[in-house]
Amino acid sequence: MQFLTAMVLLAQEEETSSNVDLVLPEPAELIAGIIAFSIVFFFVWKWAWPTINKTLEQRQAAMTGKMEQAEAAKVEAESLLSDYKSQLAEAKTEGNRIIEDARVTAEQMKTDMLSKAESEAENIRVKGRDDATSEKSRALAEARSEVGDISVDLAEKIVGESLDADAHQALIDRYLADLERL
Repeated sequence: MQFLTAMVLLAQEEETSSNVDLVLPEPAELIAGIIAFSIVFFFVWKWAWPTINKTLEQRQAAMTGKMEQAEAAKVEAESLLSDYKSQLAEAKTEGNRIIEDARVTAEQMKTDMLSKAESEAENIRVKGRDDATSEKSRALAEARSEVGDISVDLAEKIVGESLDADAHQALIDRYLADLERL
């Protein structure tokens, strides 16, 4: 307030300058303006300022609450992200384990199938040998029988008479023994 009065006094002292008169108001107007400003300032300070201050505090509280909510949401999102990452890592580990188990199972099945195939092949070979051996024995028995019949027929032609069964069997056995030695 002293500043304003000093301005008024300064303005009155410098009335000689015509430019200053154009800028500065009359002292009575200046005093009335100061009083009006003081009255308006008092009412604003008494009633408007607490309402404005209360509104600003409410806005600040609302912003603080929103920031706390945002921070809580951020913490929750980070927690969910870490959970998802750990679940993803577990899923990858489980997937790798399942793949490895499948690989081991496939190898075991391959080994089992190969051993089964080899076993079946060996059984077929053994059966083939047995069949060949029995066929050989049967063929030899047939050959002996026919050779015996042929040798008896030949001996009868050479001797000119019929041989009895005992002589016939003895002749066959002797002939076959000679054949086996060859």
